[in-house]
Amino acid sequence: MEPIVEGMRGAAVEDVQTRLVQLGHEIDADELEQQAFGPSTAAAVEAFRRDAALEQGRAVDLPCWSALVDASYKLGDRTLYLRLPNFHGADVRALQKALNVLGFACGADDGYFGPHTEAALQQFQENVGLFADGMAFQDTFSYIQRLHHVWEGKPSVAEAESRIGFARAANVLERYRIALTGEDPIARNVASRMWNIASATTETSGMVLCDDEAPEDGDLVLEIACHELPSDAAPRPTITLAECSNLAQRISTALAANKERPAHLRIELTGFTGYDGMFTSSDAQTLAIRLLDGVCAALTD
Repeated sequence: MEPIVEGMRGAAVEDVQTRLVQLGHEIDADELEQQAFGPSTAAAVEAFRRDAALEQGRAVDLPCWSALVDASYKLGDRTLYLRLPNFHGADVRALQKALNVLGFACGADDGYFGPHTEAALQQFQENVGLFADGMAFQDTFSYIQRLHHVWEGKPSVAEAESRIGFARAANVLERYRIALTGEDPIARNVASRMWNIASATTETSGMVLCDDEAPEDGDLVLEIACHELPSDAAPRPTITLAECSNLAQRISTALAANKERPAHLRIELTGFTGYDGMFTSSDAQTLAIRLLDGVCAALTD
């Protein structure tokens, strides 16, 4: 887009002014009435750019416009759900903060609607008796607004140490080539969900799903299985997920000790369920999120 600069008039200037005023910036009445980008509008743009950690200036370029649109969204303005590219903006951040304070941790409230936000939203919906589809419609917003006295003005309890943020996860997935294999139907379900989440996090994810042999030119091959390694099989680096409370550290240690490239690591899901028909899609999604988190945290510099 062409920058909107001081001296311009018209609808584009009016849109910028309206958003700035909504965000609490002061603009002279004459400039508002004439839809004129004058000194007070320029000062408001400069203040907004400073608050948004943008490069200093008094013009509305594309980065400034994108940040201004994001900041203008209020909770309830639009339906929010997991998609690619992710929804992002002040309304997502408000939803995340409410969920975190209400006890449904979705990680740091970074303003990106990622898989953690979807999972926390589903838990909240189930908790209040709504259909737990992970899509924030007006009925969900109504419940959150009804509980505003509980969460409004309170610090977010994001459990950020156990749930890696959107930007860090995207950075890892773009830098590393990670192959996923599943030894059985349930393991393949979990692996498939990991791949889906990674693909929803960044369009340039290096994570691939393998039906047969994994490629040999990657960084990590993650083998997921529901059963223990047979006693007559050669030993290999293995993590039993149910016995692990520090997954990222365990993965990091295994990778550091692994002399092969790509590194191979087996994740065993034993101990979560007897796999007798009680394993649900929600269980698979929870395990997928936990595993992807652990991998991304372990590979973060």
